[in-house]
Amino acid sequence: MRAVVLSAKNRRDKRQQCDERAGDSDHGPQAGAALTSYQDYDVTQNADAKVKIALTVNNERTEVAFAPHKTLLEVLREELGLTGTKHGCELGECGTCTVLLDGTPVLSCLVLGVACADHSVRTVEAMADGGTLHPLQQTFADLGAAQCGYCTPAFLLTAEALLAENPKPTRDEIKDALAGNLCRCTGYIKIYEAVELAAARMRGEKAEPNQETLYGR
Repeated sequence: MRAVVLSAKNRRDKRQQCDERAGDSDHGPQAGAALTSYQDYDVTQNADAKVKIALTVNNERTEVAFAPHKTLLEVLREELGLTGTKHGCELGECGTCTVLLDGTPVLSCLVLGVACADHSVRTVEAMADGGTLHPLQQTFADLGAAQCGYCTPAFLLTAEALLAENPKPTRDEIKDALAGNLCRCTGYIKIYEAVELAAARMRGEKAEPNQETLYGR
């Protein structure tokens, strides 16, 4: 049977189309960032065809086989059981599926799984250290920044990437970094406050939320 070659050019063209569509919704400078390198894969053309790649997921080297059309979102959830990454619009509009790819927030519904070979992926499952929550997770819980919680993993990872690059962001910088993540519950203010509080604690400051943030008065 004839082999199907998933060429780097075809993937770049497809990704460019997705990025152009996602760019209309102001996802900010980081969301949907392009991958740094690509590889070609020969896949036998039949109904059961799969590719096998090696990548690093949550600091562990992993090999995974999957149908070559699957997105990174589908590979994480369906093949690796990492369901903290959520399905949203699957059109690059809502930001709910955000993960970190080589430290950069990307929309996993727009990234082909095969393009992630030899790259590093980080999901929300890696944020807590054993039984200890990441400072962002703790402040989101303390300040009520997570309500239904469906969008929370994406917000946490995007905020984590921001603080890794900018340990003391302004409110406007936080808003800009999180612009690609939509929330239908919180109105965003408590999310911004949670990021600010976590940033202060991660800088070693003894920061506590003020009464108005906790009780609204």
